[in-house]
Amino acid sequence: MPETASGVYPCYKNQFKIDDKTIADMESFSVNIDNGIEEWTPFESDGWIRRLMTAKGMSISVSGKRNIGDEGNDLVASLAGKCGRDVEKPFVWNLPDGSSITFTNAVISVTNIGSSDSTATAPLEFEVMSNGKPIFTDAA
Repeated sequence: MPETASGVYPCYKNQFKIDDKTIADMESFSVNIDNGIEEWTPFESDGWIRRLMTAKGMSISVSGKRNIGDEGNDLVASLAGKCGRDVEKPFVWNLPDGSSITFTNAVISVTNIGSSDSTATAPLEFEVMSNGKPIFTDAA
C-alpha cells in the first residue's frame, strides 16, 4: 500500500493489482461510478421529484502497453478469450492517500490486446467492473 499523503499528487501514485500482481506499463485510467436512483413524485411534493440512491456500481477503464513476460500484464491479457466466472479476479486499487478499494471478484473485460498502427507499441486495454460490493479501506 502506498504511503499516506496529503496535497495534490500525480496520477501515477494510483496503483493497481490483479490477483496480487502489479500490472506493468499501464498509462492511464478513468473511473465511472454508476448510481441507481429511484424517483417518485408524491402529491404532497407540489410537483417536486423525490429521490433515493438505491444501487451502486463502479468501473475502471485502464490502458497501457502490452508487456509479454510481466505476470500482471500477462494475467490480464490471458482473460481476453475467456467468459463467465473465468474472468472474475481479485482487483485492488491503492489510492495515493493510503486508502484502497478491493474488488473480491471483479469482472475483467479485455477490450484491446495489441491492435494499433504498425509502428505503435502494442496496447493492452481493459475494464474492471465491480461485481458486488467492494471493500473500502481507509488510510491508516
